[in-house]
Amino acid sequence: MPVSGITSADFILTDTAFMMMDGHKDIRQYQQELAGNKTSCAETVQFYLQQIDVHKNLNAFIEVYADEALARAKQLDEKRKNGEPLKKLHGVVIAIKDVLCYKDHVVTASSKILAGFKSLYTATAVQCLLDEDAIIIGSCNCDEFAMGSSNENSVYGNVLNALDHTKVPGGSSGGNAVAVQAGLCMASLGSDTGGSVRQPADFCGILGMKPTYGSISRHGLIAYASSFDQVGIFGNTVDDIALLLEVMSGADEFDSTALQSAVGSWQSAVGSRQYATEKKYKIAYFKEALQHPSLDKEIRETILTLFDELISKGHTVTEIDFELLDYVVPAYYVLTTAEASSNLGRYDGIRFGYQSRGNIKELTEFYKQTRSEGFGSEVQRRIMLGTFVLSSGYYDAYFTKAQQVRRLLVDKTDAIFIDFDAVIMPTSPTTAFNIGAKTTDPIAMYLADIFTVFANLTGIPGISVPLFKHSNGMPFGIQVMTKKSDELTLLKLANQFIKEQASN
Repeated sequence: MPVSGITSADFILTDTAFMMMDGHKDIRQYQQELAGNKTSCAETVQFYLQQIDVHKNLNAFIEVYADEALARAKQLDEKRKNGEPLKKLHGVVIAIKDVLCYKDHVVTASSKILAGFKSLYTATAVQCLLDEDAIIIGSCNCDEFAMGSSNENSVYGNVLNALDHTKVPGGSSGGNAVAVQAGLCMASLGSDTGGSVRQPADFCGILGMKPTYGSISRHGLIAYASSFDQVGIFGNTVDDIALLLEVMSGADEFDSTALQSAVGSWQSAVGSRQYATEKKYKIAYFKEALQHPSLDKEIRETILTLFDELISKGHTVTEIDFELLDYVVPAYYVLTTAEASSNLGRYDGIRFGYQSRGNIKELTEFYKQTRSEGFGSEVQRRIMLGTFVLSSGYYDAYFTKAQQVRRLLVDKTDAIFIDFDAVIMPTSPTTAFNIGAKTTDPIAMYLADIFTVFANLTGIPGISVPLFKHSNGMPFGIQVMTKKSDELTLLKLANQFIKEQASN
């Protein structure tokens, strides 16, 4: 969207700012140059505001906090000049998904039903960033209420993939993925309920991580499915991902599901500059995943070749049977829609958000009219499906059975990680598909989540690592998963794969 009040005269930029655009400038380097007076926070914010304006056709941002971001940047520059020590995220420019609350800022979940609603408080994850002197530059477009795999279900229109404007960026956090992909910010926060960070990261050729369920507080994250939702991170380097995870993780009095365990220094432990090639890992992959008929042949062959390379370098890579794979998507959609039908019941047009303007005298009819007009078709579909699976006569057949499948998945996953350090799967069956290709077939869209919903059902961490380029010109990578709360191994493995691939 256009950024008012900024002219070309405001953009006198150093080489540092221009280098940020290619994604190779990480947070640590940036802060070293801030400390050395080679650049400034204000100059950096001006650069990103210019880039957002230049690339407004991508529709990645819903709202840009231009004046606020510039003012905060100048304050941080002044603090640095006064000799104050740099906090962990000093001057780091971050975008947030339009499902994360930020006090006195509009948050709509890309839905008409929350049109114009301003948050009364700040999400814990966002507050953690602000407390470490990050700069929030704006909120990003997404699928309505985080329901979608292509970012085509937004009241603000679809987001374009910066590499090919005819392709989707993935969803539901498509705007945040594109913001990092196109160099419109340094990193961004999304949410991942069934792959909504990892899949768009894969489609856009960047890193996208979903931590262990409960690692980052969900306080202030607009709920889709509460036992699945998790704040996720987009970034250009593993170092950056580790730093943001370190800042946001930990206990929170406002979220009883937040993990209470102490948080270590993940960024230092990952050691991207002291990374050790001698570490060898025991890796598993699911036979059913690599043989699945939906998986693109070129993606399959490339991943199998990667496994051969890993074995040649001393890693152990083992094929294992996972007969439950075909149950993960049905179980996921039964459970998440059931939770959504409950969570979205609060949007009734009475207390906040959109209200139907029709001449309605009966309260129930007012609810029906407001929700029919305020929710988009995909959200309505999932609410109705969730209400159905919770209804009398169907609860045991669907909801209870799906919970039983989830329990089996958790038990089997725990057993796998007794013998293996990590599981590797494709992130998506295909590269980014054409805009509109699956909008008329919701089942095909849901099945595109087959490789990502597994981590949400079991609560384990996962990261999409961009490693390859398809013959069609689009990027793709692998998805790495580890046992619960073992983000350190996850990040080290991701870092090692990137280093090894770069050296090939």
